[in-house]
Amino acid sequence: MEDSSRPRFPVYIPSRSRADIAMTPRVLDRMNVPYRIIVEEQQHRAYAAAYPAGKLLILPRSYMEEFDTGDDLGLSLPVGPGAARNFAHDHAEAEGHPWLWTMDDNINAFGRLHQNVRRRAGDGLIFHAMETFSLRYTNIGMAGPQYMMFLPSREKRSAPFSLNKRMFSCQLTRTGTGVRWRSRYNDDVAVTIELLKAGWCTVLFDAFWQEKKATQRMPGGCTEELYADGTLIKSQSIARQYPEFVRVERRFERWHHVLDLSSFTDMHLIRDPSVTVEGSRYQVRSIPNPSFRVPLQPDGLTAVVNELDAEHAARKTAPWKGGRPADRNR
Repeated sequence: MEDSSRPRFPVYIPSRSRADIAMTPRVLDRMNVPYRIIVEEQQHRAYAAAYPAGKLLILPRSYMEEFDTGDDLGLSLPVGPGAARNFAHDHAEAEGHPWLWTMDDNINAFGRLHQNVRRRAGDGLIFHAMETFSLRYTNIGMAGPQYMMFLPSREKRSAPFSLNKRMFSCQLTRTGTGVRWRSRYNDDVAVTIELLKAGWCTVLFDAFWQEKKATQRMPGGCTEELYADGTLIKSQSIARQYPEFVRVERRFERWHHVLDLSSFTDMHLIRDPSVTVEGSRYQVRSIPNPSFRVPLQPDGLTAVVNELDAEHAARKTAPWKGGRPADRNR
């Protein structure tokens, strides 16, 4: 019987200069979710002192040299995490996996929105549930959880998921799309746009969440080299690469890139007729650390996943008739 307390597909965490402070590995250890950390060769020794050898992968330099940074600065600056994500994609595909997870290294909690209350996840069941939903459709290219800060506890329930939105920090990615990560800055924006342009849908789950350290608030990573001068350069970079989708605005006393993906609202999910919806029930557990213990009810997460299906079917209009996703021209 399949273990629903863990994801089916491998988890990769690109990490840089955070051997002692990376948050995501600690969270996944507490959730009993296996993972591998991708590090640059010159930092392997520092990470080897903190993690078992079996959890570390060295990023080949060729992935950084060949990475499309979206600018002319080459390796004079860090290329960002996109090169490591491409390596993770190829590594998972070489192992025969049709999907993989990539996660930033500064995520400090995962959970789900249940009865309008944000509840922490104690194991990898939420990842398994997101996989279960994604496997039911032939044209999902990427899926993942919403940021917790965008899911405040409130009376009116949020929609369980949104289609064709930007995918943040924790991504379940199909390996067969032909789309590569690119851009030194905001690689998540770039890959989202490239997937949508190629005809693949993205699914942002509001039923599940991640809590991530705010941008530029944690040392290590690319904070010092890429973000020392604030957010204007990175916002201008992604806007220059995708002017039809991104503009730069000043909000909340700093510069932001504003993403407009409204041109992709006509794309809907296509059900895979070969996938049978299971009737078994997920069981929800509380995590063992008393400081994080939150009462959770074994309320049948399979029912929640099925509800996502039903809600999508009820609200969608005419399905997209364009054939296979890769054949769609934009």
